[in-house]
Amino acid sequence: MTSETTKPASIPGRRTVMAAAGVAGLAVALTACGSDDGASTSTSSGAGAGDTTGDTTGGSTGGSTGGDTTGGSTGGAGGKAIAKTSDIPEGGGKIFESEGVVVTQPEAGTFKAFSSVCTHQGCAVKSIADGVINCPCHNSNFSIADGSVKSGPATKALPAKEVTVSGDSITLA
Repeated sequence: MTSETTKPASIPGRRTVMAAAGVAGLAVALTACGSDDGASTSTSSGAGAGDTTGDTTGGSTGGSTGGDTTGGSTGGAGGKAIAKTSDIPEGGGKIFESEGVVVTQPEAGTFKAFSSVCTHQGCAVKSIADGVINCPCHNSNFSIADGSVKSGPATKALPAKEVTVSGDSITLA
């Protein structure tokens, strides 16, 4: 008779398990960081990120980066009213944290909207002063007129969001 030798299944060592857990945690962290930028970009492009000079006073379906809507844009249907025009100071703006948006009024009657997430490392912008949207994390500054970078370390403009103005109500599309 021959005897069969059975080998016990190899069990991973403690170091192997800890290394695998560390790699999994790192993968989750990198995925979370990467998805913020992707979500902002896709939201912006879906919300009418087109040329920055467009004015949608004649019923455009989107294409104005700043959401410069002083007339009957069709983007307002089903949107959420977030402010009155009187809430947004001329030459300044207001941050709506729960909506993740900054609404500005660079000139009287012209309203623009941008993501409130800094393009540098994903911090939330916290203030608007002297025509500039400010990120407190690394002091990036963005223009209230078009979201462009005024000073870095950020290198990309704030993604535009679409808003419509109907009477004295500002609606996030």
